[in-house]
Amino acid sequence: MSRGLSITPPQGVSVPPRHPQAPAPGSLLGSHNQDCFGCGASHPTGLHLTAFAGEGMKITAKFTVGEHHQGAPGLAHGGLLSCAFDEALGKLMWLVREPAVTGRLETSFLMPVQVGKTLYITAEIVGQEGRKIYCHAEGRIGSEDGPIAVEAAAIFVTVPVEHFIENAPESFRATLFGSAAPELEINP
Repeated sequence: MSRGLSITPPQGVSVPPRHPQAPAPGSLLGSHNQDCFGCGASHPTGLHLTAFAGEGMKITAKFTVGEHHQGAPGLAHGGLLSCAFDEALGKLMWLVREPAVTGRLETSFLMPVQVGKTLYITAEIVGQEGRKIYCHAEGRIGSEDGPIAVEAAAIFVTVPVEHFIENAPESFRATLFGSAAPELEINP
């Protein structure tokens, strides 16, 4: 399953069921914030990652490495690739319909990703123990069948929506929720 990733669900842990209100397979998973560096369409130098609900507890995502995403000349910066995987793995929470935050993220870089190339990410939930949701993903260069360039594993921790309300600076609360009370639309 992985090449050197240490995050794995404990033995005997089961995969949570897909929530009845989870987006249907093939549905575009929206951005939780249009200014998000990872998935926001309005961020001028962001990743503009797009993600779609898959079958079972899987999603697919993709983004194209741009000039602003490079580290070494012509190659994607490893931290930005980690950001893309954090974003894609976070989109899995749409399938369980619970807000969650990244508790731990681990990436394994298997080959360089060039500027101008598109990275195709497949992510899935592989287990849940209490509030911890275990996830795994792989990113392929150029197509869904291309060579694997990056693998990632993560633990997301479910939190009440109040976590975002209480921790957002006052000036951002209107951005998060507008004038209406939140209805659990913070990814999901």
